Amino acid sequence: MAHFGVVAPAFYSHFHALAALALELVARGHRVTYFQQPDAAALLPDRRLGFHAVGAVTHPPGTLAGVMRRAASPGSPLGLRRVIGDMARSTDMLCRELPAALAEAGVDALLCDQMEAAGGLVAEAFDIPFVSVACALPVNREPGIPLPVMPFAAGTDERTLRLVEGSTRVYDWMMTPHRRVIAHHARTFALTVRDGLHECLSPLAQISQTVPGYEFARRALPAHFHHVGPLRMPGSVTTPASHTPLPPIAPGKPFVFASLGTMQGHRLGLFLRIAKACRAQGVQLLAAHCGGLDEHQAQALRRAGATWVCAFAPQREALARADAVISHAGVNTVLDAIEARTPILALPIAFDHPGSAARVHAAGIGVVASPRFASARHLARQLRRLLDERAFAPRLDALADNVARAGGARRAADIVEAALHLRAPDLAYPQSAQA
Repeated sequence: MAHFGVVAPAFYSHFHALAALALELVARGHRVTYFQQPDAAALLPDRRLGFHAVGAVTHPPGTLAGVMRRAASPGSPLGLRRVIGDMARSTDMLCRELPAALAEAGVDALLCDQMEAAGGLVAEAFDIPFVSVACALPVNREPGIPLPVMPFAAGTDERTLRLVEGSTRVYDWMMTPHRRVIAHHARTFALTVRDGLHECLSPLAQISQTVPGYEFARRALPAHFHHVGPLRMPGSVTTPASHTPLPPIAPGKPFVFASLGTMQGHRLGLFLRIAKACRAQGVQLLAAHCGGLDEHQAQALRRAGATWVCAFAPQREALARADAVISHAGVNTVLDAIEARTPILALPIAFDHPGSAARVHAAGIGVVASPRFASARHLARQLRRLLDERAFAPRLDALADNVARAGGARRAADIVEAALHLRAPDLAYPQSAQA
């Protein structure tokens, strides 16, 4: 059996999506160890997964909290620059420390999150087989496909091609500190010239949580790219004791679930507008703030119109009961909503939320509004559309069928084992699944 190392950004959603794949591999007799700064050990959801701390000098215990705060609320362009600087420092630390740590741990292969370039760079430099995993939207580039951070749709017309090309140049300029780190370590490791995340992907297998129909239509994905749908752990793992049980939802009255994710749950002003919109439409609202609000703020949210307020709720169970979901459009929440056939009011805030919201709109499975400028009245009108219009249901049905057939963590583990010659390819699945 193999010993897999996991290299991923120290973010809750990335650690947990990869944990679903990791635990499937553990169930097959393999061993899995995460490699990250010391604070990231707290993000592991299961004791069966190992953790090897690196970066104790440059990223000592206590530093991750500041990184998370800056990432959750970058604010000004200067704040965004600091977030990019945090990314660059993390990649630099991992590139410097992973080689010795992987050798010490006796790692045979790597599972590398697409959003952390260090995994691919180190794996290629030291001849370690690796598989790339897109826990967020894929970073694979091609003409006419907007980068995940961009809020517009794909296209092959001249205007869209120019828009994608121009926005990509702006993005690359903003990411210069991170790109320089990638380029520096590529030179240090005697690799070919590269300076972007999309140039650090596996030549063996690339796995994505997306499914055809939700992701924009692709024409240039490699043959070893696979859409496997959401990577989810068993219910006993994904519903810890900290989650509040689903409340007693009254039958015959619409029920709405609202969540802004683990990093954006502190946005009280936006939650208040959501609550007022739900009150105006006479619906039951469960708002999950993921620990971002204190009890005083939660009480204000209840006064504004939220029926129930909690830190964490069993999301998939809530979505299965909900008539609509109001979300930041994080990929994990969108995929859960698709699985539950629940239409989405997307309020994209940061990172790849704009790209995810653009895909929600293009797929016809929800509507999009500005988290900054949309009033409670506008949100109420958009919510009413989700509750009344019938066009969303058949589109959600088709995508939910895609998710059900995609294979999830089990298929992802099959792909990993086949790519590393630990098992024969499973002919029940296509070798590639381009949208």
